Amino acid sequence: MGKRMDHEQKPNHWLRRFLLRKYDFLEQPIPMKSRLLVIIASLVLLTVFVFPLWNMTFFSNQYTDGLALDIYAYRLEGAKTPNRDDLREINSLNHYIGMRPLLESDFSEFVWLPFAVGGLILLALRAVVLGKMSKLVDVFVLFVYFSLYSLWSFYYRLHSYGHNLDPTAAIKVEPFTPPLFGEQVVGNFTVYSYPDVASYAFIVYGALLLTAILWSWHRQKRAAAAS
Repeated sequence: MGKRMDHEQKPNHWLRRFLLRKYDFLEQPIPMKSRLLVIIASLVLLTVFVFPLWNMTFFSNQYTDGLALDIYAYRLEGAKTPNRDDLREINSLNHYIGMRPLLESDFSEFVWLPFAVGGLILLALRAVVLGKMSKLVDVFVLFVYFSLYSLWSFYYRLHSYGHNLDPTAAIKVEPFTPPLFGEQVVGNFTVYSYPDVASYAFIVYGALLLTAILWSWHRQKRAAAAS
């Protein structure tokens, strides 16, 4: 009977120690090195307000130099030359296959996305000021959720535009989803879609936050081992 109780208590004892270690970690102050990494991460994320998040380029026999579309956190912008506005050209071509025009007013993301980015920066700096590890972990978890939701939202937009085609359009094409990442042939166009500078800034931001957390965790483990 006593042995069975010992066996039952061991898992509970292990679980309690595990939870206590996690609680201690979340309650500990953020080391200065980790705070510096978070500040750098916040500065890096400011580039989202300057550079594009994504770039899509469309090549065909008629457009051997490619039609370029940059997607910012707050606007769409086509490449411009004295004789051509690529966004207007893309919308003209989309009209022939029955795809609705790309209009900034249709993208609710352009309203909330800049505020979300600003929120991530402010929350990261708040964690630095408060100096509590739980606040930094909260920011990283929120960042992961925000990143996954943003990618899903972008894919949903692409799918919606390519599958809701006007059946009375002059040129009939099968419903399609423009590529989220990589290369795809759509009609007589080859479409290239890749992340741009601002997306890489998001990756660096997340990597720096994670590095700050892991370094703090490693530092706590070394301190516990030494004591």
